Amino acid sequence: MKPTKLDLTLAKVCENCPVCRTARKHQAGAAFQLVKTVETHVCPFCMAYERVHGRKSHEPLKL
Repeated sequence: MKPTKLDLTLAKVCENCPVCRTARKHQAGAAFQLVKTVETHVCPFCMAYERVHGRKSHEPLKL
């Protein structure tokens, strides 16, 4: 399914979120645990990130 404009906008917030960026970069610590806990049930930005990018918001970037 193609992401909507709203999904893209919400995912952009997650991409720039300092907590999510730290979780993606370091893969450990408090930020990682927080994002891993709230991303699928609470945070609409993390849920949109997953719909747009096809991976969880705490998973590292694919280079």
